Amino acid sequence: MSTDKKQEIANSNNNNNTTNITTPTPTTATSTTTDKIPTTTSATTTTDKIPTTTTNTTTTNSTPTTSTSIPSQPSNISSTATAATTTTTTATTTTTTTTTPTSTITTNNNNDIIEKDLTDREIEIKKIVSSAEYTGPPKKTIYLEDNTDIFDPSEPQIKEDIIRMIIQYLQDEGYTASLMTVQDEANVKFNEQVYKISQLKKMKKLILEGDWNEVEKLTAKNTFKNHQSFLYAVYKQAYLELIEKQEHQKAFSYLNKRLKPLEGRQNNADEFKDLCYLLTCRSVQESNSFKNWDGSKGTSREKLVEQFQSMLELENTKSTSALFRVPPHRLISLFKQSVSYQIEFGRYHPKVVPKIKTLLDDYSCFVLPNSLKFNCTGHKKNVKCVEFIGNGLTLASGSSDNTIKLWNTETGTCINTLTGHTSRIWDLSSSSNGNLLASSAGDGIIKIWDVSQNKSSLSSTSSSSSSTSSSILSSTTASILSNYSNGSIISGNNIIKNNINNNNNSNNNNNNKSNVINNNCLLSFKAHESDAYTVQFHPGQNHVATGGYDKSIHLYDVRTGQLVKSFYGHTGSISKVIFNPHGNLIISGSKDSTIKFWDIVSGVCIKTLSSHLGEVTSIATNSSGSYLLSASKDNSNRLWDIRNARPIKRFKGHQNTSKNFIRSSFGPNESLVVGGSEDGYTYIWDIETCNILQKLGTPSNNMPMVYSATWCQEQSLLATCSQDCSVKLWWYDKSMPVFNSN
Repeated sequence: MSTDKKQEIANSNNNNNTTNITTPTPTTATSTTTDKIPTTTSATTTTDKIPTTTTNTTTTNSTPTTSTSIPSQPSNISSTATAATTTTTTATTTTTTTTTPTSTITTNNNNDIIEKDLTDREIEIKKIVSSAEYTGPPKKTIYLEDNTDIFDPSEPQIKEDIIRMIIQYLQDEGYTASLMTVQDEANVKFNEQVYKISQLKKMKKLILEGDWNEVEKLTAKNTFKNHQSFLYAVYKQAYLELIEKQEHQKAFSYLNKRLKPLEGRQNNADEFKDLCYLLTCRSVQESNSFKNWDGSKGTSREKLVEQFQSMLELENTKSTSALFRVPPHRLISLFKQSVSYQIEFGRYHPKVVPKIKTLLDDYSCFVLPNSLKFNCTGHKKNVKCVEFIGNGLTLASGSSDNTIKLWNTETGTCINTLTGHTSRIWDLSSSSNGNLLASSAGDGIIKIWDVSQNKSSLSSTSSSSSSTSSSILSSTTASILSNYSNGSIISGNNIIKNNINNNNNSNNNNNNKSNVINNNCLLSFKAHESDAYTVQFHPGQNHVATGGYDKSIHLYDVRTGQLVKSFYGHTGSISKVIFNPHGNLIISGSKDSTIKFWDIVSGVCIKTLSSHLGEVTSIATNSSGSYLLSASKDNSNRLWDIRNARPIKRFKGHQNTSKNFIRSSFGPNESLVVGGSEDGYTYIWDIETCNILQKLGTPSNNMPMVYSATWCQEQSLLATCSQDCSVKLWWYDKSMPVFNSN
């Protein structure tokens, strides 16, 4: 064992429960491939939750002043203040420091900051937050994603109904070509009247616009071939407009080609003769039959459409049966119901009716945590990480006591304790559906836990850890269990026989304690030779990425435990790995002070960010994947524009210097940043101004450091973990000041 490693272990067990992780020697960038993984691809996102504002940048050393474009918070909190930024340029480094206007903080009898001491930006945020009304615990509801007996999206009839609603919406919006494509590809056949009604609507639009070339093309369709009276009226209108324009040669050709074959469809016997007579006239009104025609700019086109409105209404009536009685605007109605549900069942209700600007994210009322809701105790050593599971009604925490605890966020009680690791828990990651939890530990082991039963039985306050079954299993969970039908558990690249299906072989299980399925553990494998510092679920839920002390990144298939690919190139330990929202990239932060982007398929590092002056301790992306938040031991958190690989914001004021992983993440509505600190406070920054909005914690001597802070948008809760063995849940309490006096 190296001297550095011994020193790290010694530091991790000292009285302060701190961890010193030394940086190993550099390695050459290589990639080892053992399998392939399908990736999720998506179109490039062009809109973000973080709008752009402009701030002034002042540069010293006689450098010209420039204007820098930086993002601000979402549009539901409008911008009223900007941050002043000072840039100091030297021969080797560029450091950006955010300066905040200083003011004397005064408080009233309620310990609230007096409004005259707040900036315009803070006054605006206070106004928005104060309008939120707490509605109490979530109402009892049925989570359909857990119960396919109620709603099964794979049911053939349900799938066909969805297609019908999409086709109806496309028809209402006039997307005829797309409508027919969807109908053909989905093999959902309707009566031909569906096609006819779309053609009739298109004809009406073209007539009113006077696009006679397109009208002529449309009349060749079967929809109009049998309506000769309608065709005669349409051709007559086009002919009269040619006469009006004095285009007699075109009119003569049009008369012979279009109107002559329909002679006899006119209203009176002399009308066709008058049409021929118009070829010698200067205006249409010179003919007795058309002396009341008011021209193309009059109402003649509208009258033509009205003349055959009865035909359109008839076709609309026929199309009702063709759509199998789909209620009008059914898709939009369901969206409205969904938004109403989100507002009604939200933890907070806004006093002012909100404006919904996107359907890609669930609505959540903007709040600012200002009070401690629960102080969850039970761990015996410091707590390194916290992770909300599923919809946030369950919280997982990993500790240096080698255990993972699951907490009910409604009551603050521990509902289960997961055991099996032989060293401290460094990181946790939940699958997107909340059924699986991955953990990484100092023993280099990655474990996959089934937490679906705990997620769906929140009323239980038991800490029992003996149950291994769940009444509801996700497809991934079922796939994992199916791999154990032969009584084997996969550990790294080796298969260890444990005969887990044979109850008589308890001795074999006891001899392999580190690999046996304990309580809810579905899979356990050795990912790294030393500490496994980080683990992250892929958006597709079938793979996890891991990183550790050995400077390597690995991609594993959680259904089999097999290694898919390895990524090499960092010269320091890997502190955090995540996937971008599209699932085609792995992003890694390292103790070598860099952030790297890796292509999953090729294993190649496609981008490196290296502006941090200290070790990178955490990274996170916003929901669109266009911005990256990083924490570093240079006492700063930075916001990066991933598209141009530049840092655009810097958040300071906290302490993050040595011996620990202090982590940060995006906060409420992705307009705030939350993070831990070595000084014992939890910090909340405003993304737009980079100012500290809130410091959560009770001032005292020797405050225990806060390792991590994680925000749950669904429950409007902030979870933190700290050195004092506790997990804390913070919320917005209307009875307390919006801004505390810390």
